[in-house]
Amino acid sequence: MTVDQIKQRFGIIGHSPLLNHAINTAIQVAPTDISVLITGESGTGKEVFPQIIHQLSVRKHAQYIAVNCGAIPEGTIDSELFGHEKGSFTGAHEARKGYFEVADGGTIFLDEVAELPMSTQVRLLRVLETGEFIKVGSSKPLKTNVRTVAATNVNIPEAISRGKFREDLYYRLNTVPIIIPPLRERQDDIPLLFRKFASDFAEKYRMPAVRLTEDARQLLMKYRWPGNIRQLKNVTEQISIIEREREIDADVLRHYLPDGGQANLPAVRTATAGGPEAQTDFSERELMYKVLFDMKRDINDLKKLVLDVVSVQGESDISEHHASTIRRLYQDVDPASYSAVVEPVHDVQVHRAGEKAFADHEEVEESLSLEDREIELIKKALERHRGKRKMAAQELGISERTLYRKIKEYNLG
Repeated sequence: MTVDQIKQRFGIIGHSPLLNHAINTAIQVAPTDISVLITGESGTGKEVFPQIIHQLSVRKHAQYIAVNCGAIPEGTIDSELFGHEKGSFTGAHEARKGYFEVADGGTIFLDEVAELPMSTQVRLLRVLETGEFIKVGSSKPLKTNVRTVAATNVNIPEAISRGKFREDLYYRLNTVPIIIPPLRERQDDIPLLFRKFASDFAEKYRMPAVRLTEDARQLLMKYRWPGNIRQLKNVTEQISIIEREREIDADVLRHYLPDGGQANLPAVRTATAGGPEAQTDFSERELMYKVLFDMKRDINDLKKLVLDVVSVQGESDISEHHASTIRRLYQDVDPASYSAVVEPVHDVQVHRAGEKAFADHEEVEESLSLEDREIELIKKALERHRGKRKMAAQELGISERTLYRKIKEYNLG
């Protein structure tokens, strides 16, 4: 199938060269069993690409299972993925098949794969390398034949340096990377998406579709869209419902954009659509503390990154057929079209040097004032959302699992 046929079949809108390259990569890898890692910011539409790969593969008539790794509690993730035996833990009243057993012969999509606990990452690596897994509470290995596609919005090399993700699993998953561009790098596609969403909501709510004036169109294209396609769709729906006039100018549109539509500022979600003067959920002081936490974390990360030595080394366990496919994919990439150079990951192996130098080095403890402030931020977010952890985590800019860990750490539950 061609790129345009894929767009029509899966409802993908846009003509960006970066988007077209991502689709073309998915088309080329689909007939193989190569593992694929899809990366991109939250809200860019990563979940469509595993479906493309599955539907164009020989596995299309078998099971396709999508798993959100970040939404499953750490205590049950192994059971969900690999199954469990009766009586293996409290509440296991009967044996259960895991996703890898159910999807045998098909495709499994691991969304937010960077959220997996380290112990689960070890199990996943074994499945990818040997096709074997062991149910929770069992000692008998089982075989499965599953194509694995993973996705994340996390910078995994950074997570590796922080000890949060296994290097060997990263290389195994990332045989071929597919990079989904953020909306700000697809400026010409933004009006097309707005028009499509406006048409959909007009049909849904039985009203005329909203239209943009030229100044509103320019504002729409210059805005950074930190929430990407998901945020654009949400803004379009708000405008379609709230505004009586069907022609929207820049002044009206600005009321629906966090920070009043300023293109180069980070977005801060407003409490109401009351324009640039509206009060924000976070005070300036709270935002300052969030920035301090991020800076401190980055400094600690840099200490470890300084000792990383990268050497290039070929691997012999990739078949010539797969290797030629990978080489062809990388030859198609226009390096100038990316903001960062992407190296063929199957040829890269990271070796750590000097880890012993840090073995006896203790991490600098959090100062009491910053720790108290972090507790205060979490408490306020939970109060604002009446204890709903998912919404509080979104507000704080962290995963639900991280929030759950923080709540346990600070005894806030």
